[in-house]
Amino acid sequence: MFSRIVVLSTLLTVVGIALEVAAQTREEKVREDRRKVEAEGFWIYNNLPLAFETAKKNGKPILVVLRCIPCEECVKLDDELVEQDEVIRPLLDKFVCARVVSTNGLDLSLFQYDTDQSFAVFFLNADKAIYGRFGTRSHRTDWLGDVSLKGLAAAMQGALELHASYPANAKSLSAKRGPKPDVASPELYPSLKDKYTDSLNYADNNVVKSCIHCHQIGDAQRDMVRARGEPLPESLLFPYPHPKSIGLILDPNQRATVKAVPAETPAARAGFKAGDMIESLAGQPLLSIADVQWILHQTPATGGEIAARIKRDGAAQDLTLELGSGWRQADDISWRVSSWGLRRMTTGGMLLKQATAEQRQDAGVADGKMALHVEHVGQYGAHAAAKNAGVQKGDILIAFDGRTDLVREADIFRQGMSERKPGQRVPITVSRNGKQIQLQLPIQE
Repeated sequence: MFSRIVVLSTLLTVVGIALEVAAQTREEKVREDRRKVEAEGFWIYNNLPLAFETAKKNGKPILVVLRCIPCEECVKLDDELVEQDEVIRPLLDKFVCARVVSTNGLDLSLFQYDTDQSFAVFFLNADKAIYGRFGTRSHRTDWLGDVSLKGLAAAMQGALELHASYPANAKSLSAKRGPKPDVASPELYPSLKDKYTDSLNYADNNVVKSCIHCHQIGDAQRDMVRARGEPLPESLLFPYPHPKSIGLILDPNQRATVKAVPAETPAARAGFKAGDMIESLAGQPLLSIADVQWILHQTPATGGEIAARIKRDGAAQDLTLELGSGWRQADDISWRVSSWGLRRMTTGGMLLKQATAEQRQDAGVADGKMALHVEHVGQYGAHAAAKNAGVQKGDILIAFDGRTDLVREADIFRQGMSERKPGQRVPITVSRNGKQIQLQLPIQE
């Protein structure tokens, strides 16, 4: 009887704690995260100057985790890193570890990364040389196929090796830093400067409201270009292309090891094969898929050649990856947080998916021609532009701006952002119940 009471009491306690955690507001979660991390004393919390100062004194490399707060998946991953993984935990002791939970005041000349992520890692020297990056996202259901704890451990070990060879290898690392950014830190972007400062505001329960999230940097970059009336460059529309878009399927458990190479892709034509370990790309050593994406991001939309050094069956071999004009457009960007802004600007709030064979047949659209099913139509504000123009959920979009060859939602984004300006209207055609309907859709800021 006593044991049953203890079990019941314990169960009620656990349930009570769970309900208390579930009831926490976003503000409370952020404050609790800070309290917990600072109490444990392992991570340097939101203080990069202290991280660099510490590294200069002890000679260790720096590991910086940029993560959204409170992102439940990121919190879970951080807990696993510190408390559970037997390989990573001792590796962390060899770094100065810093956790950055907002981008307010972030040095954008140093920290350049795919801002549609909610978890990104930088490995650095105390003099701010970058050893490499870790972390990527594709669709939210696929990202575990791109990153793993084993992959992070491999990247950390690689960073330690590069650190041991520094500064003799400094030349090969120089291109890991990008060009000078448009602004020094996020709060200086025109669309953000009147809303945010260079630090979080812990007074008056305003931490959450004062935080600049990663995706807001990308949004601000696009807004700035649009405000100048310029076409959006493909580097902003298709940022940090996923390696699979050029045929490189990488093993998430390794630094940069090829898992598969689909036929008729740039990677296949270059001669990459499953099992190849990519030691360097464009002369840069690689620690993870994020380093590959960094190099692809720096490659012009017009294409070019990228030198690759691989190890195959224990022997080094050189390959040349050739990317043609418009190569970025093969990447899928529909999963990105930034796509919601693109939908507001180009589709008037429509969420578009490729039509099924049955839907295509009902609409009378031939294979290879545009047939995009309207999965959702925004109801409010600028996202209601398509609804106000007459679009309905369930319509099949079969023409946009006079074109019927835009077969993906990403192709619609590219047409609207590159060929049209805010304030203009584009003709669209939708199929509804077997009838074609002509409408006019506004391009918006």
